[in-house]
Amino acid sequence: MPPPGGGSAAPRLALIGLRYDENSSFLRGAADAPPLIREALASESSNRWSESGSDLTDAFFDAGDLGPSSGRGMAARVEEAVADLLERGLFPIALGGDHSVTYPILRAFARTYPRLTILHFDAHPDLYDDFGGNRYSHASPFARIMEEGLAQRLVQVGIRACTGHQREQAARFGVEMIEMRAGRDDAELRFDSPVYISFDLDALDPAHAPGVSHREPGGLSTRQALDRIQRIQAPVVGADIVEFNPQRDPTGMTASVCAKLLKEIAGQMLETAR
Repeated sequence: MPPPGGGSAAPRLALIGLRYDENSSFLRGAADAPPLIREALASESSNRWSESGSDLTDAFFDAGDLGPSSGRGMAARVEEAVADLLERGLFPIALGGDHSVTYPILRAFARTYPRLTILHFDAHPDLYDDFGGNRYSHASPFARIMEEGLAQRLVQVGIRACTGHQREQAARFGVEMIEMRAGRDDAELRFDSPVYISFDLDALDPAHAPGVSHREPGGLSTRQALDRIQRIQAPVVGADIVEFNPQRDPTGMTASVCAKLLKEIAGQMLETAR
């Protein structure tokens, strides 16, 4: 289905749900996230304006969901669906799903954006060459992305559960890792190419977002994450919000956080596109 066309009111942003968690290494459940993020976004408890003043009421074309699905065929479906949205001139925001979906998304983005910077929010670097014998694990997407040259730069924020192997991988790929222990919340990040945001919910402290499979205390506050996003000066051309596990979110708090992140990322996309 094509996005609504005609005039300045035509949507520029595309939502696509990726209902897939087969590459999760600990708990399943992230495949159930996309409908709940949409529900939280539509809730009358808030509104459709970003903090920067962007009216998001008619900003989104909703491309629906892929899945629930199983098998490696899902990766090809994700890549082609995202590539199609990019070919239509839209800025995709993917709602996951586990973090393995970022690899096929970036394969699609590389066709349109050969010089891309990834700003990656996460408790974990997700740089394992393989995890448990699975090279496509949700613990490995950025190893695949960097070894294929799908991004020229990878900046990671919120890291606090890094293994020795992943430090070696980070050095191998030239990853810029801003660890929580370094206390550099106000470190200025400058980008000279389009930016893709990949946001794993466990980047946030579980006090702010308990609905994740891998709770890792000592993380970012929601405000710290939003401040990082709102300080980006380069064009933000795409994003994913992943690893929200509704089965671990009995009060709905994490769904609301996802909706807030979605609004502020969308607002930043529109602001930096002007």
